[in-house]
Amino acid sequence: MRHLPKTVSAAVAVAAGVLTVTAVSTGAAGAATPAPTGLFAPSDLVLTVGQGDDAATATVQRAVTLSCAPKATGTHPASRAACAELFAVEARFDKLVDQAPKVACTKEWNPVVVSAAGVWQGKHVAWTTAFGNPCSMKAALADGALLNF
Repeated sequence: MRHLPKTVSAAVAVAAGVLTVTAVSTGAAGAATPAPTGLFAPSDLVLTVGQGDDAATATVQRAVTLSCAPKATGTHPASRAACAELFAVEARFDKLVDQAPKVACTKEWNPVVVSAAGVWQGKHVAWTTAFGNPCSMKAALADGALLNF
């Protein structure tokens, strides 16, 4: 039986160890599941105001984006206040519309549609409401931040 010098056998042992570690780490990396990108459920909305009596056919006059997690961002001019309102009403948009506004408006028929669509705390949302004219819309939305943009 022939004996290899200690340096050769040590080199073979190191090479075998490197190959084993490489094979194990490559296999583990290939089988790894993707890590979540954040701790917050998505809350991203598109809010629109359109001319017409139906959101599907209305001509969009204004549109903004709003993201509330992990922080308030988007093109909404008052994103922090808008997100605070959404949290306060638990994304029940109807609660932000005054059903008996205290402002008198003409009765002209010039319909305006306000809508919100997207994801709120990981759940799809779609909401729309129509007003008889811009004055009625402004009166019903009053001083709220979310739907006044």
